[in-house]
Amino acid sequence: MRAVVTVVGKDKTGIIAKVSAFLAERGINILDISQTIMDEYFTMIMMVDLRGATEGLAEIAKECREMGEKIGMSIHIQHEDIFNAMHSV
Repeated sequence: MRAVVTVVGKDKTGIIAKVSAFLAERGINILDISQTIMDEYFTMIMMVDLRGATEGLAEIAKECREMGEKIGMSIHIQHEDIFNAMHSV
């Protein structure tokens, strides 16, 4: 099962390190990553593999939101199929 993780917020040091460590601690493998800084805003999209996850998607999504609040970012994770359905024309 794959999911899409989005991270958006004001740029600061350590965002990629914190998010990737958070995912690794939960057995989630990053398959692909794209990140950029637009003006002073950091944006990142990751495709991740949840097959080794130690928790369910709902719990991981809750923890992503909580971590985002702690570091001043918006962090969301969605199942790949839901993400695709929401972003198709």
